Formats: sequence, structure tokens, C-alpha cells
Amino acid sequence: MFVLLGCCGLAMANDCVVLLHGLARTSVSMSKMQRALSEEGYRTANIDYPSRYYTVEELARMAVPEGLQKCREDGEAGRIHFVAHSLGGILVRQYLSSNDIPELGRVVMLGPPNQGSAAVDKLAGMPGFDWLNGPAGQQLGKGEDSVPLKLGPATFELGVIAASRTIDPITSAVLENPDDGRVSVEDTKLEGMTDFVVVKHSHAFMMRMRQPIDLTIRFLETGSFGD
Repeated sequence: MFVLLGCCGLAMANDCVVLLHGLARTSVSMSKMQRALSEEGYRTANIDYPSRYYTVEELARMAVPEGLQKCREDGEAGRIHFVAHSLGGILVRQYLSSNDIPELGRVVMLGPPNQGSAAVDKLAGMPGFDWLNGPAGQQLGKGEDSVPLKLGPATFELGVIAASRTIDPITSAVLENPDDGRVSVEDTKLEGMTDFVVVKHSHAFMMRMRQPIDLTIRFLETGSFGD
């Protein structure tokens, strides 16, 4: 499932943004970001994928090509950018580890567990963890089964937005401070990233907040989060 929007604004002609939500979320969680990007002139493909039912590898093969297809089918494609929350950023890295995107523009990741999350390793044995997080969630730790740790550095223009507030004291208790309730600020970083910024929001809601949205638009336009 996807939602495709477009309008006239400030983006480069025909540029398109693929939006990928996080674990146990839907495309609705990215709808405010999508509207803001559309108002700036970007065509957008907000992809809904079954994050709780497949592995990272399988989800990457589902979600990323669907976004690329939607961006390419609306006439001449310009650059194709990605804006991804949490697990969505790992799907982009997984796909790019074995596929080229000729039109690839810039990538913004919000709260990505690029170095895995200690919360997965510490809480995986709790009742309901497997049901809530599914196969992909179990691959986001810092142990030998960690998918993020097996992927290489960024070889594309990448901006990472980390968050430093939490609404989940139980999960935060097993994370290095500062953290956003799901991943520590330090573990969002990735070798090769172009720019990095920390915002005072929580993991669950950062993609809906005005500051991260404005920072995302700035990076897509300039390749930098600015001062």
C-alpha cells in the first residue's frame, strides 16, 4: 500500500521522496512528514509495509522497490530521496548493500538503530517481545545476529537525526544515555554519514514534530542540517 502526493513548490523538478515508517508502525505515522514534503514541491511515495511479519532482508525487498516504482512511474524521474524512521533506515541500508539506485539523491534517517539497540538484546526474552516486534525486530540488536552491524558505512549522502528524550523508562534503563526510548543517540550514528543532529524529542513521535521535519527538508535541499 502507498500514498502518492505531489504539488508545486521549491523542490528540484521531478524529485521524489520515498518515506519508510518504523517497526510496528504504518504509513500514517509518516503522513505529516509527507504533507510537509509535498508542500515543498516533492513528489512522495509513502510506503506501508508489514514490518512485524518478515525479516529485514525480506522487508527491504518489499518496501524499497515499491517506493522506487511509484517514484519512477509518474513521468520522468528526477532524483529519488529517502526519508526513513527507525527500522526504515535499516531497510534502505540493506537494499543498497546489494542494489544500485541510479537516481539516488539524499537520505535522511530519523532515530535509526545503525549500531543496533541494546534494548533488543536485554528485552528479547520478555513475554510478548517476539509478537510485538517480529523477525525484523529481533535482528536489530548488537549481537551476532545484528543486521545493522553487518552492513557497511554510508556511501551516499546521509543525514541522521537522533532524538534524546524518552517516554519509556523501562527501555531507557538498559540504554546508554542519552537515548530516545528505543536507541541511544550514539548508536544512531553511521560511518560515512554527511551530517548529524540531535533533537529533544522521543523516538515514537519525532517524525511528526516540526523541528525534525524542517531539518529533513533542509538536508534534502542542501545536504546539510545547517547551524
